[in-house]
Amino acid sequence: MKKIQIQAQPFFETLKLRDHSMWDLFAQLIDGEEKELQFLDEQNEVLFAYILPKTLEQMQEDRTIFAKEFSEKISK
Repeated sequence: MKKIQIQAQPFFETLKLRDHSMWDLFAQLIDGEEKELQFLDEQNEVLFAYILPKTLEQMQEDRTIFAKEFSEKISK
């Protein structure tokens, strides 16, 4: 599985500035091969990782699950 390392802070700041969705960007990376997206902090330590699935349909399912879990966490 291919690993892609992303500096988390600049990545999310750029998405915000350009008003882009991370899911739209992830969709562009789908090519039939699973990839591990590793989000790093300033010391290059892994903050979290996401396994990008092989298909757009699988990613949409992940997006739905993420939205539900995120909503539940911020409502606490």
